[in-house]
Amino acid sequence: MEKDFLTIHDLAPDEVEAVLDLAAHLKAMQKSGTPHRYLEGQTLGMIFEKSSTRTRVSFEVGMFQLGGSALFLSSHDTQLGRGEPIRDTARVLSRYLDGIMIRTYAHETAEELARWADIPVINALTDLLHPCQVMADLLTMREHKGKDLSALKVAFVGDGNNMANSYLYGAAKTGMTLAVATPKTHQPDKAVVKNAMKDAKETGAKLILTDDPAEAVKDADVIVTDTWASMGQEAEHDERKKIFAPYQVNKKLLANADRRALVMHCLPAYRGEEITDEVFEANAEVIFDEAENRLHTQKAIMTMLMG
Repeated sequence: MEKDFLTIHDLAPDEVEAVLDLAAHLKAMQKSGTPHRYLEGQTLGMIFEKSSTRTRVSFEVGMFQLGGSALFLSSHDTQLGRGEPIRDTARVLSRYLDGIMIRTYAHETAEELARWADIPVINALTDLLHPCQVMADLLTMREHKGKDLSALKVAFVGDGNNMANSYLYGAAKTGMTLAVATPKTHQPDKAVVKNAMKDAKETGAKLILTDDPAEAVKDADVIVTDTWASMGQEAEHDERKKIFAPYQVNKKLLANADRRALVMHCLPAYRGEEITDEVFEANAEVIFDEAENRLHTQKAIMTMLMG
């Protein structure tokens, strides 16, 4: 892997597989109680400009389990919140820490941090991409559908947001078929689509963009959805509910998928909006496996970058 983990697009297909293999190994060690303190004595700085539940807990616990420690850095409590340049923060933190995780708004912020830092930087979420979550999703699919991800058809239904963008990169690197169904007004990022299509040519992945959710989920092995209003879009909530209503993952939509299809959601889920309570609870086991796998995939990423 390169010094940083900002996007799945930067990984070679075999590096994606290596992360997933290591994540599965670390998960097995954790479940068996086998020590795996590969980052003994190291410290991860965690920069949060966006609040979080799963991201903070999974990274903090992950570092503890790997033998290191994690330091929570809120933008409200640091000089970043008072306008200190990212490049200065990066150079200072590089002298204190062994790695940095950032959860922020603009993807350019994560890129600038990585450019100036001498230590690894991990993208824990930006408005453009959510690569750690999609890596966790890929691990979950391997656990429930088999290791050969290229054999799967996955449908992403909803907003062309950071999850949809990262799914395009994840699918392109693993060779799977991915159908992304979004309204024409809320499609994935054009530059991401272009990059993913180029990656797909190398792996044989098939990427489909449509505005028809029924077409996307036809014969799908896995259906993925996400909240219709991401953090920072709360003011658009009512308008988005109207736009995305046809994209709800419900029993009627699932009738088009493979009868053994799994439904996944990265959480938090808003039942009655992007997914019905009935469908969520029927797939709760896989959804919470998916949430747990944030811990294991992020531990793998930290180990590969910082170990």
